[in-house]
Amino acid sequence: MIRNVHTRDLGVPAGPFVDRVQELWPPAWGKQEFDRPLGVGADGGHGPIRYRCTSFTPGESITFEFTRLSGTHTLSASGNVLRHELIGHFGLVDRVRWAVAIRWLHDACIEDLFDACVRATGREPKSPARWSWYVRQVRRLFTPKRQPQRA
Repeated sequence: MIRNVHTRDLGVPAGPFVDRVQELWPPAWGKQEFDRPLGVGADGGHGPIRYRCTSFTPGESITFEFTRLSGTHTLSASGNVLRHELIGHFGLVDRVRWAVAIRWLHDACIEDLFDACVRATGREPKSPARWSWYVRQVRRLFTPKRQPQRA
């Protein structure tokens, strides 16, 4: 099992940011789109990552189940803290993909999302996320040219 957790203290109640995940999704990672308004049963994702909403409690949490992988990712709020947890039950090939590329891209994406949430509070992040050299190289190899690149 793979478990990956990110948290960020937003300095304000985090609940409303769960509801705004689609609006605040960082555009550099592909637009987050669904086949219906965000809620249980909505199918979609961002870029090549596809998932279905399996649980949504407005102002508290939203959980998605991957459609091509075995696992979930959940965005939840507790007080001022926003938390993202990915749990994957990946086979060998997907574990290798995770270790070599997906983990690093995922981590950068979630930190960019958290930075967007901080900016939505009217502040700048104390330490804005920066893509590592490795993330930039993997994106150059696998990202279509039409998506924005960032230094």
